[in-house]
Amino acid sequence: MATALLTNSSQIFVFLILIIGITYWLSQRQKLRKFFRYLTPVLWIYFLPMLATTLGVIPAESPVYSWIRDHLLPAALILLLLSANLPTIAKLGGKAILTMLAGSFGIVIGGPIVLLIFNNYLPAESWKALAALSGSWIGGSANLVAISESVKTPPALLGPIIVVDTVIGYSWMGIVIALSAFQARFDHWRTVDSSIIDDINQRLTELNETNRRPLMFTDLTTMMILAFGGGYLCLELGKKLPQVGVVINAFAWTIILVTTLGLLLSFTRLSQLEYAGASHVGNFFLFLLLASIGARADLKAIFELPLFIAVGISWLLIHAGCLIIAGKMSKVPMFLMATASQANIGGPVTAPIVASVYQKSMAPVGLLMAVLGNILGIYGGLLCAQFCYWVDKYF
Repeated sequence: MATALLTNSSQIFVFLILIIGITYWLSQRQKLRKFFRYLTPVLWIYFLPMLATTLGVIPAESPVYSWIRDHLLPAALILLLLSANLPTIAKLGGKAILTMLAGSFGIVIGGPIVLLIFNNYLPAESWKALAALSGSWIGGSANLVAISESVKTPPALLGPIIVVDTVIGYSWMGIVIALSAFQARFDHWRTVDSSIIDDINQRLTELNETNRRPLMFTDLTTMMILAFGGGYLCLELGKKLPQVGVVINAFAWTIILVTTLGLLLSFTRLSQLEYAGASHVGNFFLFLLLASIGARADLKAIFELPLFIAVGISWLLIHAGCLIIAGKMSKVPMFLMATASQANIGGPVTAPIVASVYQKSMAPVGLLMAVLGNILGIYGGLLCAQFCYWVDKYF
């Protein structure tokens, strides 16, 4: 810390906030939108602090990093899950939900399978990196951070994983979109009953954006009480629960508890805080955590990238195989298979795009599937982490 330009915790905290603010400001500039479409702001929020640490601007170790992890991650998860509308998700119907679960299952079992294949060639503790990626590929960046902190993924291994998440993820999206040209032929070949799409369209309640309102002081106060009060209680309770193996430790219990708390709160009137921007506040907390992880990472880890790319491609092939098997057994249209896949791999930003490419009026289906993935990501990611640990230990 003595050799860094900024050593005070407050200075480091403000520096990380500036990185987030400048990155997102630049991403909204019209001339740079295409650039940030492929090299997403999340990627830069991770890599710019890493670069700053390498150049000696901020230290690789600081008490502020631990504080951000312990208090902002639980707070972020509670706020992000307030909008989890399970009754609306249920209106997608059984086949749609089962297709989404099949995609998530492919990620859960794919992690230990690819680790079994590549483990002898990967760096030590790579099972923790794959566990983190499983969280992202089931539910998005929030789950990547949550799982990585739960299993204590070495910061140096997160660099390649975040690149794989971005590069492979967007490449997969391109493939899925390209396949939309064959959906009619594919469904006809498999004699799929396309009435399921009409059925979903009739039963699906459109997401109501008209309820959005300005953030009031009472809204912000309530968010802070829920986020930090609920997060602190779960953190303390997690310390008192027994450790189960290597994966379910005190912090993993905290993540499980805050996820469950967020889901329970989503059934109450407090879920209406989403209309005032609860998820935006939660995402900001999450990005601060991601930036602090980047500050602890090592640029040399990028040299491991080609092997991790191979891991990512192999993993996605297993995920696709599970979707194809599930789709064939239940005779669901290609639209649902593609949307479920993107809801897993891409999350709530890109899943509606893929859904609308296949069926113009079906963007809400993609969003709801992605929300379901966000819920499943914590539990499925921890399960995948346990499987990966067993593979690493016994094979």
